[in-house]
Amino acid sequence: MTTNFHNLGLSEACVEQLENLGFSQPTQIQQQAIPSLLEGHDVVGQSQTGTGKTAAFSLPMLEMIDTSNKAVQALILTPTRELAQQVAEAIKDFSFNRRLYILTVCGGQSIERQIRSLQKGVQIVVGTPGRVIDLLERGNLKLDQLSLAVLDEADEMLSMGFIDDVKKILRQSSKERQTACFSATMPREIRDLIKNFLKSPVTLTVEQPKAAPARIDQSVYMVPRGWQKIMALQPILEIEEPESAIIFVRTKRTASELTNKLQEAGHSVDEYHGNLSQVQRERLVRRFREGKIRMIVATDIAARGLDVENLSHVINYDLPDNTETFIHRIGRTGRAGKTGTAIALVQPMDRRMLRQIERRLRQRLNVCKIPDRAQVEAKRIAKLQTTVKETLAGERMASFLPLVRELSSEYDPQAIAAAALQMVYDRDCPQWLKTDWEVPTSSVPKPVIKRKYNRNARKERYNSKSVTQNDSRDKIMKSEVGISEQ
Repeated sequence: MTTNFHNLGLSEACVEQLENLGFSQPTQIQQQAIPSLLEGHDVVGQSQTGTGKTAAFSLPMLEMIDTSNKAVQALILTPTRELAQQVAEAIKDFSFNRRLYILTVCGGQSIERQIRSLQKGVQIVVGTPGRVIDLLERGNLKLDQLSLAVLDEADEMLSMGFIDDVKKILRQSSKERQTACFSATMPREIRDLIKNFLKSPVTLTVEQPKAAPARIDQSVYMVPRGWQKIMALQPILEIEEPESAIIFVRTKRTASELTNKLQEAGHSVDEYHGNLSQVQRERLVRRFREGKIRMIVATDIAARGLDVENLSHVINYDLPDNTETFIHRIGRTGRAGKTGTAIALVQPMDRRMLRQIERRLRQRLNVCKIPDRAQVEAKRIAKLQTTVKETLAGERMASFLPLVRELSSEYDPQAIAAAALQMVYDRDCPQWLKTDWEVPTSSVPKPVIKRKYNRNARKERYNSKSVTQNDSRDKIMKSEVGISEQ
């Protein structure tokens, strides 16, 4: 029998709202989590991003809330402010009761405004551990009537150093609460937290999603030893010409440096990381979605709240620390039946991680050669040819015909056209292509240190070794003589 939302124990009003939103069939984790939470069980779900876990805990939560009570009855903790806002928006969409009040509490927003909202009364709080702790210590947030606590992406909160804050928050909440923990991985610290704070939890077994969507064209570029990755990325971008791309890096510093270099090369790009204010992030995302920026250089933590449709490329400038993050990154492209491209730059030190990724993907990734100067120039000339054809079809060209006729009295018309094309080509040529840049034919091997042969030195070492051996034998003989005399 096909499972639908009617079969999960949800109210008619909730199911109707889901149908209005276009939801018809629950995902696997929703089929397991919703009935368990409605029955009052604690829940542990190991699930990846994109499996529908937000609805899995939000829908039963909405059924539990008593809208006549303005105390905080549900708390969702997330690792980042972007994810908190995303979850809060989803709950608002799922909500079928207008008397329900939801508050997002996280850094980058006015804490005074959040305090005023709490004083007026809210039933659901979605926030990051740091701001929740702050409000608890100020006495503005009370969790004594909490019915459900949800830890969303618990492993990310652990990796960001929030695990002690999470424990502190749970200790200050109602002992009668239900607790749900969702995590992509289950490291020892998360297992210990579950053991100490959840009561006989139901463990959800969710099939691991496909390693990567089939519509993603994946390529690996091996960066030659001694090369900087930016030297490999620039010709790749010239050939690929991404319509929209996220370039993933490890650190904020790398994001800033890479963005500056790409901007200098004439690319439409901006940086997206934790040092940006909330207003700056929202403005950047809006510009990216509107196509005013073609590429964003982002760290993993910041990019969790960056959900953009029709993303043509994902570029792993830096490989992540684990395979699941790699899959999460490349899964941002190739959605909704469309194709996408995922590119990874791999240095010699990254080869072990590359093998782990291939084992997780259950496939060998296509290793490509970095485009050389001839390929880049051929691509640029082809683009120039297209531009010329479009110009020939226009009307403004007539304004320049008198100049051509005047020059034709002294120069060949073909030479005039070639000179004009050269001017345009040189004007738009990036600075890096004007240097002596060239791709090595193969990776530069590790330097081999050759030792000079020195006959005299070898003879001295031999003599020294012989003397040492003779001295040792003499000592042994003297020792033996001494023993025999006693």
